[in-house]
Amino acid sequence: MHDELVDHLTRSTPLSRGEALRVIQDVLAFFDETTEEYVRRRHRELQAQGLVNAEIFGRIEADLKYRAVAPPELTLRQLRRMVYG
Repeated sequence: MHDELVDHLTRSTPLSRGEALRVIQDVLAFFDETTEEYVRRRHRELQAQGLVNAEIFGRIEADLKYRAVAPPELTLRQLRRMVYG
């Protein structure tokens, strides 16, 4: 699985084949998170940093545009519902 990408990474970086495969698997696992899981996790992380909801939801809204597979645009209300139900 992903042999072409593994080959590319081993040619273009100092990574061994095994290391390149582990990096690919880690990146894919990171982006395997659903939108709701991502919103909840980021909310917890940003809240732990002391940000308030107005700042948190604004940042999450902006960050979602840069996910590997961008979800549909969500309103602040939809984001809040993901966190608080």
